[in-house]
Amino acid sequence: MVQKTLEEIRKARLEKLRSLETAGVLAYPAKTKRTHRLIEVLNDFSELAKSKKEVVLAGRIRALREHGQLTFLNIEDGSGKIQALLRQEILGEKGYKFFLDHFDIGDFVELKGTLFETKTKEKTIEVADFKILAKSLLPLPEKWHGLQDEEEKLRKRYLDILFNPEVKAMIEKRTVFWQIMRRFMLKRGFLEVETPVLETVAGGADAKPFSTHHHALDMEVFLRISMGELWQKRLMVAGFEKTFEIGRQFRNEGMDAEHLQDYTQMEFYWAYADYQDGMKLVEEMYKEIAEKTFGTLKFSIHGFKVDLGKKWEKYDYVSIVQKYTGINVLDASLKEIEAKLKKLKIEYDKQGFNFGRAMDSLWKYCRRKIADPGFLINVPVIVSPLAKKSEKNPNLTQRFQVIIGGTEVGNGYSELNDPLDQAQRFQEQQKLRDQGDKEAQMYDQDFVEALEYGMPPTCGFGVSERLFSILMGKPMRECQIFPLLKPKPAN
Repeated sequence: MVQKTLEEIRKARLEKLRSLETAGVLAYPAKTKRTHRLIEVLNDFSELAKSKKEVVLAGRIRALREHGQLTFLNIEDGSGKIQALLRQEILGEKGYKFFLDHFDIGDFVELKGTLFETKTKEKTIEVADFKILAKSLLPLPEKWHGLQDEEEKLRKRYLDILFNPEVKAMIEKRTVFWQIMRRFMLKRGFLEVETPVLETVAGGADAKPFSTHHHALDMEVFLRISMGELWQKRLMVAGFEKTFEIGRQFRNEGMDAEHLQDYTQMEFYWAYADYQDGMKLVEEMYKEIAEKTFGTLKFSIHGFKVDLGKKWEKYDYVSIVQKYTGINVLDASLKEIEAKLKKLKIEYDKQGFNFGRAMDSLWKYCRRKIADPGFLINVPVIVSPLAKKSEKNPNLTQRFQVIIGGTEVGNGYSELNDPLDQAQRFQEQQKLRDQGDKEAQMYDQDFVEALEYGMPPTCGFGVSERLFSILMGKPMRECQIFPLLKPKPAN
């Protein structure tokens, strides 16, 4: 049997579409008279079958088997699947032939009929009438060459979801993940807020922003790189005590299994709390999210066996780096750290390279060696421009980062609320930016002014969808429903 090309199949289906239109049939009607979802029929099948009452079902044809004057279909909607039986003696020769001549696998149909079980106990609807709901012009992949290429699967994610139940289940889990997080915050009295996505100053993180032109105001603006950090702190100034936001943020940087440029993040800000309070809340939140989303606290992450239920450790930044590299970052020079990076064959971005970037590169090398869940603490000031200094050591900050399976999956601190200190750190960051460090933070004069009106002691924290991806055991890109991809070249 000669296999038809995709274009030949499409051409044949276009002819069927034109034939439907010639017959006065709407191939894409706006409404269906569906009486039940398939899950409802399957759950109450015995009673509905016993009543002999007609039902109207709707769904996509996933299989079609013709046996002379009988045709069996499998149809699916978003809730389940069921078998359908079409008999020529019931539909009439003309109606039966019309179906066979015009309907294909992939079409959406409406079927009216009664329910019964076959001799093999297959739940079935015997069709008395049918209607096209949407004519498919392209065949589903299993009927031609299938979806083999990983990039093509992501590009045609709708087909990937259609054919792979595990992908659909992952998307449903992703929704549960964010729902549990939202409920956790709301249950503890946090107010959900929305802050600007377009900013004149991209603040709240060390990251390179996307920029665009705002035509109405004739000015350059940036897509936010944090979940409204500097805006939520303004709300602390305004008198709110607990706020959070879940939304999309954007960073115009590298791309790998744990980094994307467009992703979902949650950040909360909690007045009259410090980083110690934040660690307790975050540990409780992560355990609840894992348990209610995945049904377990035990995971395999980057080759590590991780138990979120065990006691979370406290990892000292300076001690950890010294343990794995022999470098004391508080005493070392840039030259010494750079030499160590080269010796350890650690790649780093040489554009805008400075002491802070060197220290961060060294830490990331060490982080991959830490398996057990815990918090990185006592992070140096130079890599924490928005965190309050430690009261015991002004070279360190009251910052905490969640480490699970060698990965950073959350970042928080006692927020810097001293306007003079904040202004000075912004100035230092701006100098680094002017020297070529595109991830250094911009000077935000409006935010400094807001701090001068007074902000209470505050703990802030942020976590992205990276947490979901490592618990799923998949790269971030695969965990997004529709990840960004380069357009296909024009033919």
